Amino acid sequence: MTNIFLFLGNLNMTELLVILGVVILLFGGKKIPELMRGIGKGIREFNNARSSVEEELKEGMREYDKRKIEERKAAE
Repeated sequence: MTNIFLFLGNLNMTELLVILGVVILLFGGKKIPELMRGIGKGIREFNNARSSVEEELKEGMREYDKRKIEERKAAE
């Protein structure tokens, strides 16, 4: 997660304040919470999809291992 924000290490406080000011001007004070909420939902959905894919891969690996064990037993 820290790799995402490595570019922020090169910014000083003045530059961060300018960026924050531009964001407030573009989106307005009332839209920023909605924007952050949307980003949070997107991150949650991404994490849910990632964990779902991980579980499917793990299940597939378990099934493959079971099938190999059954094949070995059948060969004996």
